[in-house]
Amino acid sequence: MATISVKDVAALAGVSVGTVSNVLNRPDRVSPATLERVNESIAKLGFVRNGAASQLRAGLSRSVGLVVLNAANPFFSDMARGAEDHAAQEGVSVLVGNSGEDAQREARYLGLFEEQRVRGVLITPVGNVSHRLEQLRQHGIPTVLVDRQTHHSSFSSVAVDDVEGGRLAVGHLAATGRRRLAFVGGPAGLPQVRDRLEGARNAARSAGLAEPVVHQVTAMTLLAGRQMGQSFAQLPSADRPDGVFAANDLLALGIIQGLTAAGGIRVPEDIAVVGYDDIDFAASAAVPLTSIQQHATELGNAAMGLLLEEASAGPGFEHRQLILKPGLVVRASTTLRA
Repeated sequence: MATISVKDVAALAGVSVGTVSNVLNRPDRVSPATLERVNESIAKLGFVRNGAASQLRAGLSRSVGLVVLNAANPFFSDMARGAEDHAAQEGVSVLVGNSGEDAQREARYLGLFEEQRVRGVLITPVGNVSHRLEQLRQHGIPTVLVDRQTHHSSFSSVAVDDVEGGRLAVGHLAATGRRRLAFVGGPAGLPQVRDRLEGARNAARSAGLAEPVVHQVTAMTLLAGRQMGQSFAQLPSADRPDGVFAANDLLALGIIQGLTAAGGIRVPEDIAVVGYDDIDFAASAAVPLTSIQQHATELGNAAMGLLLEEASAGPGFEHRQLILKPGLVVRASTTLRA
């Protein structure tokens, strides 16, 4: 079936293409009789305007792009919801792409958003994408980093202080009497993982403890955590950690599953576990999880606000780097020892 065009509407209504354009975009410039005739023709033909094309001609899209690191992690779903809530208030839609921690996939989404001429892009990048984001800005597409700190004054960012989050997690484990500490996280190239480990090491030194033994995983998933929990369970008790800090909640919940499935190992009596993100599942798990709270919706909301502000302000915009403070939420996975 052929697409109905503005020319078809104009021919049926007996007016010029320019008049139809005025009816669609500036109806106050058209007489009531002409307005009624053109609208009747639109209804009769079933004409649907090409909003994307009109936005491109006007140079202002009503869409923004969001690239998240891992859509399977509820933290990023909450972050996207916060961004969408803010965007909806401004009449803007959000196009979400999941990089899956894959740099090539991330690059494809950035290329797609550039082709779509989105108003701007929010991104939690896999690695260093400063050069690519600079290219986007040169094409009129501003970007804001979310859940990623940057010291680059050319970009805005909204992130949580992950070094402080790591310090809170291991400081809490030390306060509950844990002495043999482990850190589970990865890939090592993710700045969030590096910062959380740095904070964990700082807290261990402050408590007079050995640094946490690092167990690197290739993906921060429930399955990876379950496998790590099973590995801990197989260690002799003298070599087994009695306190584990996982770089996100999915890993932490998987670790608890792996430990309990092995039998004979109790959480928190034998091993205390702390996660990171405080996703909804953390509180409702079989063993409610102590976690570092990130306020994901607040992150997304604030980042979207910065992005839309920059898109409206243009080249003179003063970039800002917002750093939010994490919090410790204590639950049954780290009950204090008697």
